[in-house]
Amino acid sequence: MRAMRIPARCAQAVEAGWFTTIVFVTILVNAVAIGAETYTGFAAANGELLAWINHVCLGIFTVELVVRLTAHAPRFGGFFRSGWNVFDFVIVTASFLPFVGESTTILRLIRLGRIVRVVSLFPDLRVLLIAIGRSVPPIASMGLLGVLVVYVYAVIGWILFGAELPDRYGDVGTAMLNLFVMLTLENLPENLSEGMAVHPWSWIYFVSFALTASFLLLNVLIGIVINSMEEAREIEHKRLREERRAMIAHAGEDDEIDAAEQRAMIAEKLESLRDALDSLEEEIESSSPPGVGRDSVGR
Repeated sequence: MRAMRIPARCAQAVEAGWFTTIVFVTILVNAVAIGAETYTGFAAANGELLAWINHVCLGIFTVELVVRLTAHAPRFGGFFRSGWNVFDFVIVTASFLPFVGESTTILRLIRLGRIVRVVSLFPDLRVLLIAIGRSVPPIASMGLLGVLVVYVYAVIGWILFGAELPDRYGDVGTAMLNLFVMLTLENLPENLSEGMAVHPWSWIYFVSFALTASFLLLNVLIGIVINSMEEAREIEHKRLREERRAMIAHAGEDDEIDAAEQRAMIAEKLESLRDALDSLEEEIESSSPPGVGRDSVGR
């Protein structure tokens, strides 16, 4: 029974604010030490101090990793289900590999990886990276649509202004390049004035391009980012709930579940139930006959 108390205590320590603060401060100190090494004079005069700081930081990172691993004991598979945990494990353990010390470049890259660990330390940063990853496929589709729109307008621009403005619309490639720059709306007034000098009704071409290519595509991009952020936040919340359940399950074997942790778990479950109820009500409303609202369904 005594042995079972160690994972419970480690699980409580990992969830504590002081634990995260210590790791964050260590990452900052490690980052400052790496930056100081880029100054040749300072590094030559304080080489021993910088080496000592590196060893201390590595020691703290190692203890942190051991504590987090112990929190999942004896079922360590729960720790390695998270990609962030695997990243932390590789970065810390790689520093102890024999061949790493022989290569200064590899050693510096690994030490630089410790700074990147700050992403795995804060949920909001993890959400941002997950959102970026999930937004890549729809952004690629939107980029293809943008190229198609620019190509169509480039051909139209070549037809309208190719002879009079060869520097901007002499061929489809030049026209597309000009229109890509115009997506920022930076040179739109200049293009508009030159086009109006050629055709009085050419403002329709430029205004429609600005509305279609710039504002419409920009709004689509914003929508993609917002949707990806919501999906990433839900993924991160789900992962945190699973990790918390795993650690609390280990702690529960020794009747040492922290009361605050229990309240956090209950709050997470209530939030999930509310989301499920909201989704169910929306489905009922969408499938109800016209004139039958939420109140009617409730009765």
